[in-house]
Formats: sequence, structure tokens, C-alpha cells
Amino acid sequence: MDKNKKKKIELKYLWIFIICSFLIIASLLYVGWSTLQLSQKEKTPTLDELKEKEIVKVVSEESQIIDVAQNTSSAVVSIVAMAEVPIIERQFQDPFERFFPFEEERSEPETEKRQVGAGTGFIVSSDGYIVTNRHVVEDRDAQYTVFLNDDEHQGERVVAEVLALDPNNDLAILKIDNQNLPYLEFADSDNLQIGQSAITIGYALGEFDNTVSKGVVSGLSRSIVASHGHGYAGERLYNLIQTDAAINFGNSGGPMLNIEGKVIGVNVAMAQAENIGFAIPGNEAKRAFREVKETGEISEQEIAFLGVRYITVNPQIKEANRLPYDYGALVIRGQRPEELAVMPGSPADQAGILENDIILEFDNTKITERKPLYEIIRNYEPGDEVDIKLFSKGEEKEISIILGSN
Repeated sequence: MDKNKKKKIELKYLWIFIICSFLIIASLLYVGWSTLQLSQKEKTPTLDELKEKEIVKVVSEESQIIDVAQNTSSAVVSIVAMAEVPIIERQFQDPFERFFPFEEERSEPETEKRQVGAGTGFIVSSDGYIVTNRHVVEDRDAQYTVFLNDDEHQGERVVAEVLALDPNNDLAILKIDNQNLPYLEFADSDNLQIGQSAITIGYALGEFDNTVSKGVVSGLSRSIVASHGHGYAGERLYNLIQTDAAINFGNSGGPMLNIEGKVIGVNVAMAQAENIGFAIPGNEAKRAFREVKETGEISEQEIAFLGVRYITVNPQIKEANRLPYDYGALVIRGQRPEELAVMPGSPADQAGILENDIILEFDNTKITERKPLYEIIRNYEPGDEVDIKLFSKGEEKEISIILGSN
């Protein structure tokens, strides 16, 4: 009797244990399933949630650009060049003059003041210093008038003085006598990243003042030959910022801004292709402005100098001239007698570089069309010692050169 009772008690506890274990396992499974469902909901937002987030993002970005345009446009000015030009009058010829020619004393042609150019600039100090492009204010016979755009001086015309033209870059510094002006601050253009926002403001086409465009920084350290028209020869510009923000005739000299409204560049040129424009890094403009404010001029920077005339070798030049390489800088004289291949007394001459040598590498950098010699040398200072690999008289050799100054 006692044994049966004891057995029943044991079975009872066994069932209790089984039931409790089942309940615990079921609870754990339920908690795990709920957690998984919750995490999936968090990881996979609904379509409405995605739309809401996208709207917030777009509104935020648009608001930033609107704020930049509103807060900076007052410091952007239009620059108009005026000059005395001859009055072109229709001249009627006497029909009898061909039969009875006679001398007539002709007076000097009359002139009138007309607009001969336009561009953009931006104020960089409250006392009226302005940054623009050199080619905007390069005509020494012209008078330059600045149109102000802030609330207090809206539309006011002020004659500007050209303080300095930068001999190193397409930059110029102007000055007007007004005080307490709104001005723009510079960002550090050395920290630019490809893909970041770029906002340009300028006197588009010399007709629409303070036109705002938005794009991105598409490339850095670009090099181009810019032709600014009006009879100016092409000028090679280095270390430029490439952007897809609109840059066109008229907004040359205007600011390129980051999303915080600080200057990262100075608009300078556009390519023939659509949506490709270029700007000079803001640090270059900042340097020029500070130098003018401190010394009244912009000094010419010393540039490293090698002293050779050359063409960059490519596969076509290699084949046409039966060269052993399809890269490098072929040292060659120009078409005129004075255009020597190697400048006498230059670092290249002193190191023994000869006409028809091929400079293959400059300090371990291979010379190609995408990385030409002039661009590589710009990264060095006068007095730097560099190793050059060249092909001379049928063999490769390496030499060391101390770079000179221009």
C-alpha cells in the first residue's frame, strides 16, 4: 500500500516537471519569436516610413541650400567694365569723289563710354576688399563698377580700384570705399571631398545677377588651358576644382560655396562639354587677399624649374618616331632657332640631359599624358633634389638633379 502511494506521488511530480519544462520552453520560444519579429520590423521599414524619411532628407537639404543662398548673396557683387570706344557711324560716300578726289582734314573719331565686359566678385572683408578673376578686370583702360546687393546698398553702384592682379593665378583683388559690408568667410579647400555639395553664385551670362546653381565637387587637382575670349591667349590653370554646378560667362569670379556657406573656390572656367565647370581653390584666393591686405601686392611665387623643352610621348608618337617607349617626355627643340631643347645653364643642362633624350620617370613617378612632366614638377620646390630616370644614347640611366627656380 505504501509502495503504490509512493509510486503515485513520484508520477505526480514527474508530470509537474514535464508540464513546467514545456511551459518554460514554450515561453522561451515565444520570446525569441517576438524579438525576431520586432527586429525585422525595425530593419524593414514600411513604404510609408521610407517616403517620410526621404521627404525629411530632401526638405533638410533644400532648406540648407536656401539658407546658403539667402545668407551669402548679399556679399556677391556684379562687376561691369566700362571703357571709351569709338562711335561707329554710317558714312555716306560722295558719288563724284571717285572722279574728283580731294583731301579732307579728318578729325579724331568720337568715342563714348560703353560696357565692354562683365563678371562677378565677392566681398571678403567688411571694409570692401573683393575677390574676382584676373581676366574680369585685366583691361587697364577700363573703369570697373561694382553693383552692391545687400539690403542697405541694394543696387548701389560703386567704382572699384583694382589693387592687384595675381601673377600666379587667374585672381585679382579689388577695393571699394564702403564700410560695414557683409562678407564671406573661407573654408579650408585642402579638405575638399569628391561628392560634397558645391553651390555657385554669379552674374550669369552678364545679364542675370546672383544666379544660384547647385552641384557637387566632381573632381580635384584638374589642369586645363582656359581661353577667356576678348583676344586673350589661352592660359594653363592648375589644381582646379571640377564641378557640375553651372559656371558660365558672367559668373566668372563668383564664389563656390560649401553647404555651410563658406568659400571653397572661385569660379573660373567652363568646358565645352555640358555640366563641367572649374574653380580655383579657395585657399589660393585667401592667400592672395591676405597678401594684398598686408603688403599691397601679390608676389610671384617661385616655381621649380628643370629647363627642357619636350613633348609627351604616347603610342602614336612612339610609332611615328620609332621610339622604344610609349610614355615619357621626349626632349626636343622648337620650330624657331632660339627654342632650344635644353636651356643653357639650366639644371637639366648641368645634369647632362641632351636633345632627343626621353625622361621616363621623375622622382619615381612615370611620365604619361595623364601625368605630364609640368604637372609633376609643380609639386616640388626650387632647391629640391630629385632622381630622374631617362633613356639617353640607347640606354637607360638614373641621375640626380637639384631643381632651379623660374
